[in-house]
Amino acid sequence: MSGKNLFLVCLGLFLGVLVLVPVNAVSNTESERGSVNSSYTSEKEVSPDTAEVSIAVKTEDSHSLSTAIAKNKEISDKVYSYLKGVINTSNGDYLKTSNFSASPEYIYSNGKRTFEKYQVSNNIIVHTKDISKISDMIDKSLAMGATNVDSLNFSLSDKDEVCSNLLKEATAKAKSRAEMVASAAGSSITGIRNLSTSCSENRSYARPMFYANKMATMDAAEATGSAPNIEAGVIKVYATVNADFFLK
Repeated sequence: MSGKNLFLVCLGLFLGVLVLVPVNAVSNTESERGSVNSSYTSEKEVSPDTAEVSIAVKTEDSHSLSTAIAKNKEISDKVYSYLKGVINTSNGDYLKTSNFSASPEYIYSNGKRTFEKYQVSNNIIVHTKDISKISDMIDKSLAMGATNVDSLNFSLSDKDEVCSNLLKEATAKAKSRAEMVASAAGSSITGIRNLSTSCSENRSYARPMFYANKMATMDAAEATGSAPNIEAGVIKVYATVNADFFLK
């Protein structure tokens, strides 16, 4: 290769390096631009529109497991038939069986295990949007032989819609705060560097008010006509936006 050609090749390589330097410099400058962080949490108390209650049927027999199961089935069928007639399946209501168990029970004394009885337990889960009927459902189920209410929870069927509205509000508030801070510092925001969101609910605000212990000790006669007073309360929904805005 002649000296002239060698010179041109070296010059080309040198110029290539020079071309790459400004590109990297622009990238670094972009990542090092000034920014301001702003966050905001919007919240709203909403009345729940869905309830889920677990009604338990427990039976026992000291001689036969099959007898205990038969007793449980008889009561469970009555409760299930009643509940099926009062829920609205076209509105998303449903029933399901949960936590069915059948086992022997023992007494332990002086290191010895003595058989006591067979116990059968069956839980019927009621999911309904007609919260006003929950009190009667519990009362009449107990009157039919159900033994206790294991749980009662309230929720929102339209949580996504509530979250969407709260996130819009929180985003606008976070941006407004960032603009205020930027203006006070003699600058302005030019875009979003990073954005994160979250939405959650505080279910402890939905406090079902009824006397579970009292109901658990009632017999069928006492339970009839003594529908518990249940208040669904409210659910508090929180939406948080945390944003980094570019400054100029």
